[in-house]
Amino acid sequence: MGGVVLGVTIKDIAKLAEVSTATVSKIVNNKIDDVSDTTVEKVKKIIKEKNYTPNYLARSMVTKKTKTLGLIIPDIRNPFFTDIAKGAEDSANELGYSILFCNSDDDLEKEITYINSLIEKQVDGIMLAGAAKRDKNRERKININIPIISVDRNAYYKGIEGSLEIDNYTGSYEGVKHLICKGYKRIVFVSGPLDTKPSTERLRGYKNALKDSGIKVDNENIIVGTYERNFGEKIIGTLDYSLENVGFFCGNDLIAIGLIKSLKENNYKVPEEIGVVGFDDIYISSLISPSLTSVRQPSYKMGYESIQLLIKTLDNNNEEKNNITLKTRLIKRESTRRINLD
Repeated sequence: MGGVVLGVTIKDIAKLAEVSTATVSKIVNNKIDDVSDTTVEKVKKIIKEKNYTPNYLARSMVTKKTKTLGLIIPDIRNPFFTDIAKGAEDSANELGYSILFCNSDDDLEKEITYINSLIEKQVDGIMLAGAAKRDKNRERKININIPIISVDRNAYYKGIEGSLEIDNYTGSYEGVKHLICKGYKRIVFVSGPLDTKPSTERLRGYKNALKDSGIKVDNENIIVGTYERNFGEKIIGTLDYSLENVGFFCGNDLIAIGLIKSLKENNYKVPEEIGVVGFDDIYISSLISPSLTSVRQPSYKMGYESIQLLIKTLDNNNEEKNNITLKTRLIKRESTRRINLD
């Protein structure tokens, strides 16, 4: 009869394959540089036939590793973070790790609770995309005894071993310059909370793009709220000036999509009267009408490389903290004018 063979051990697999237990262990852990292809194929065939499952608990007692990582992101509904999570999962899977996923709802209290929970579950390390609103003094008092890699947003816990960031300044600068070159006269910056480095860097890029174009920075044109679509939908109702020839640079695509929806409902023409640029380039940005001009972040790559960095840290391959910065790319679509001024 077929089915699962109970009690099969690594010794049993080694005996059947006529190799050492050390060789089987290398193959199970995908460390096969010095193992012949024939042996690898033979052992994997026996493992499959016998439905052998490695005893990770026993292994962790020896290696002090559980081969499990924690992943905390602020909003699973946001496709940008969904892509980051997908990249992280694929990267971990390739290297023989599993992931415990946590959604903090962009709340620092929940984030801290999840960190403690993941430590209790004995994960080897944590990849953290932090909540937007931070508390530096509180975070710096929390000493975490496993490595953390922060991705996208900055955090201040003791135990952070590296970070993966985006060149938010250049992305914002290029997006704002694009609006200026398209002839929009008033450029409005719309953002979520300015507590994080990405937000402050995008604001810096906005200001410098205006200054370099000879345009005065006016705080009236800086609007701060949340990184949600419903915030974008409410923006035009809060403005007390004419929207004629206004260009909106939005802190993410969800804000921009909500803004375009509201503009259309109020009979404004995009891009003829009003231009809109987003940030992230989530998949839906190319599907809405008009399609959204956006600063593309390599979200999948961000998740993938963050896990690579975390596992290198766990393997002691990083002698010092490693900070990676990835570039953005402006994707031009229908929400900005098609005139040859840029």
